[in-house]
Amino acid sequence: MYFSYFNYWICIILLMIGLYTVMSRSNLVKKLIGLSLFQISVFLFYISMGKISGGTAPIVVEALEGAPEPVYSNPLPHVLILTAIVVGVATTALGLSLVVRIKEAFGTIDEDEILELESEEDK
Repeated sequence: MYFSYFNYWICIILLMIGLYTVMSRSNLVKKLIGLSLFQISVFLFYISMGKISGGTAPIVVEALEGAPEPVYSNPLPHVLILTAIVVGVATTALGLSLVVRIKEAFGTIDEDEILELESEEDK
């Protein structure tokens, strides 16, 4: 019974690892990796929901007489996730470029050190 939901358990585990990484790490690159893990778990969740066992791609073909009606998988989640993957890659690239700019400006990518430097500048 538990193995029938194996993909959903993997999604939950990846989601928790990503969330923990974002919350516990002060390194900005590690935070981006955590966000990517979180995002991948959401992708897996939607892809798992869109797949139907025994389903085929929704391509119309003439059914043979006496043959059972084909079962189609819903293509919408797969198309949306394909778009989300492209957006995710773009946002990760933007985040990494911001980390590079932060490194140039502050000399570190550690969030705690950056906050200390900013508080010293404000005084």
